[in-house]
Amino acid sequence: MNHQKRNPLVPALVALALIAFLAVSLLKHQQRIDAALSRYATPKNAPAAAPAAGANGPTAAQRAIVNQRTAASRAALAEFRARLADRLANENARPNEATLAFKTDDAYRRFLDRADAAGLTIISRSDKLLSARVRANSNSLDALVDDIAANADDLAEVGANYTATAPFVPPLDPRTTAGQVPVRDNLLAAIGIAPNADTATWGNGVTVAVIDTGILADATFGANADRVRALDIGHGLAPGSGADDAHGTSVASIIAGALADAPGIAPDANLLSIRVTDDTGVSDMFTIASAIIAAVDNGAQIINISLGGYGGGVVLSRAIDYAMQNGAVVVAAAGNDQSTQLVWPAADPRVVSVGATDAAQQLMLFSNAGWQLQITAPGYAIQAAWTDGQRAPFTGTSASTPVISGAIAAYMSQNPGLSAQDAWAALQARADDAGAQGRDPEYGAGVVDLGWALDTDPARVDMAIAGHTYDATANTVDILVQNRGAMGMAGATLNVNAGGEQSSYALPWLAPGASTTIKIPVTPDANGQMLLRTTLIPPDGVPADKVPANNTRASVITLPGN
Repeated sequence: MNHQKRNPLVPALVALALIAFLAVSLLKHQQRIDAALSRYATPKNAPAAAPAAGANGPTAAQRAIVNQRTAASRAALAEFRARLADRLANENARPNEATLAFKTDDAYRRFLDRADAAGLTIISRSDKLLSARVRANSNSLDALVDDIAANADDLAEVGANYTATAPFVPPLDPRTTAGQVPVRDNLLAAIGIAPNADTATWGNGVTVAVIDTGILADATFGANADRVRALDIGHGLAPGSGADDAHGTSVASIIAGALADAPGIAPDANLLSIRVTDDTGVSDMFTIASAIIAAVDNGAQIINISLGGYGGGVVLSRAIDYAMQNGAVVVAAAGNDQSTQLVWPAADPRVVSVGATDAAQQLMLFSNAGWQLQITAPGYAIQAAWTDGQRAPFTGTSASTPVISGAIAAYMSQNPGLSAQDAWAALQARADDAGAQGRDPEYGAGVVDLGWALDTDPARVDMAIAGHTYDATANTVDILVQNRGAMGMAGATLNVNAGGEQSSYALPWLAPGASTTIKIPVTPDANGQMLLRTTLIPPDGVPADKVPANNTRASVITLPGN
């Protein structure tokens, strides 16, 4: 399902709030006027005579003012109704629904007490979120408007219930993926784990919630039935039978699969499956927010959401608050629209938002970007569990997101007593820099490198050529070098062969984790291309490089239009 690449949430909420405030203010003022006028009401069937001079009744001028204010209040209320109806008709939201978030528990309880008498239908509610999801069709909209107008001071937000789905992966064009490397069953190697690593206990003692389509039974989850637990919050326990209902199973296998043909990163982790999609494969932000609360209350330290949509709100924000306050980490997919805007809940800056790369740390073009992006991970053709015990290539930020969830779980289990939030901070601090130097909107902090994060050797040496990036503005290639070792490093040399021309550069002092960029001019051949080969030479006297494979890199730089 394609999504609109826009999020009118903030301006629409502000406009709606202003209209609501105006309507309620005028209504309250009108109520005071009506009460005052009732003292001068003309008896039934009595002639309508103007008050005598000197009487205490309102003058014609006063009545004219009252009439003007009455018309203004009615106009404001009508405009509020029209704005609300338009907002609730958003194509990215569930039709005929509204979400109400209340300021206090008392305000929320008063609403629950009066809702039925007010003609309102509550579809679902969350006591911890002080929120309700209500029907707002043509028959109930007037009742909703009346209740909002009469109780505006109780409300923190009146919002649409935005939909969320598994991010749609556009057809992969061979022309744009020709140089990209599928992950297949090499997921652990793609995140820096050695082939002989013993990962059997990774994830032990950690619970990861998979808020998705549900998890199917599969051999990769092992014979221990207690390792996968399902929780029903309204959509049942088991996945549906639709074409995309194995989505949650693929996500779960990347987190905690234990077989070589569907390998997970934390194969000893516990999984909490919470189905949030309906029979059409669609979820919504109210349901996802409720699932976050349920996940935390049932012991999840990591909450994986490989779903997204273009709209958030107070209800979702409160759920993320609840997770953070209880030490959990929410990990969510950035989206696959090749947009400069992330989908929600990944768009929330407190969420670990994840973009997608291939097995060689090259960005997948469909992966959404933005300054709120936190990190990237492999998400191209990962071999994962599917229906009926099958294995299938899984692509998208839906696939890269569980890589991060699994990595956090693995890191926690290898560092007992560490919180999920501290484990995430450690992974972020040791991410492989990529793209532009430092944090950038396409890669966030970089590409996850669990091998580096888990390496506690104080003498680790790993100088890496992190990337070759063409800068069209300067017509240069930026060669990114990062120190992924445990010690500061000086005296390394970068040898460059650019289109057959040799040059060498002395690299500056680099603290552990730090990067530097060497810019070289582009000298393309007749086809508008330049072959670039770079090699790092460590200084004399240092221990052997831990990952010598990243000391060299070759790229074909193609100028735009060629």
